[in-house]
Amino acid sequence: MISGPNCLRVGQLAPDFSATAVYDQEFKTLKLSDLKNKYIILFFYPLDFTFVCPTEITAFSDKYDAFSELNTEVLGVSVDSEYSHLAWLQTDRESGGLGDLAYPLVSDLKKEISAAYNVLNSDGVALRGLFIIDPKGIIQYSTINNLEFGRSVEETLRVLQAIQYVQSHPDEVCPANWKPGDKTMNPDPIKSKNYFAAA
Repeated sequence: MISGPNCLRVGQLAPDFSATAVYDQEFKTLKLSDLKNKYIILFFYPLDFTFVCPTEITAFSDKYDAFSELNTEVLGVSVDSEYSHLAWLQTDRESGGLGDLAYPLVSDLKKEISAAYNVLNSDGVALRGLFIIDPKGIIQYSTINNLEFGRSVEETLRVLQAIQYVQSHPDEVCPANWKPGDKTMNPDPIKSKNYFAAA
C-alpha cells in the first residue's frame, strides 16, 4: 500500500509504504512511517543477484554503525520478492551474495514503491535512487544513478551529517565539500563575507 504525491521533490513528504522486508533471515512487515523520529537512508537498486548492487548493499551494511550513531535507519529496496532477497542473503559474499546485513531489504514486487519514488525505468526495474528522509518524514536529499555505476556510501554519510548540522544550526549553511568540523557560513549578504574572507 502506497500513499504519496505523484510528482516527488525534495522538501516534500516522503511517500509512505508498507511492505515485506527481510531482516535477520526473517520476513517482517515494514512500514516507513513506523520509523518516524529517525533519519532514513532509503535506497533503490535494480535487481538481486546482479553485479554492482552487492557492492553497494554490503558497503552500506559495513558502514551501518556510523549511520546508526546518527539516529539513522538504512533501507534497501528492489523489485524482487522477499524470497529472492532471502536467497541472496543466504549466499556468502565470496560467491556474489550478501551474507548477513545490518539493515532490512524491502520487497517491491508490485513496483509500487519504486513508482511512488519515481525511480522505475521502462524495463520495470528501479534505477539507483537514494533518498535521505528526516525525522518529520520530509525528503531532504535525493539522487538517481543509472544502472551501470554505483553510489558513494561516504558521500551519503557526509550529506547526512550536513543535513543534521543545518537542521540543528538554522542560522548556518554548509558550503561545498563541508565535513564535520569545517567552517560553515551565515546565509546573509554581509555576514557570509566572513567565510569568504577566511577561505
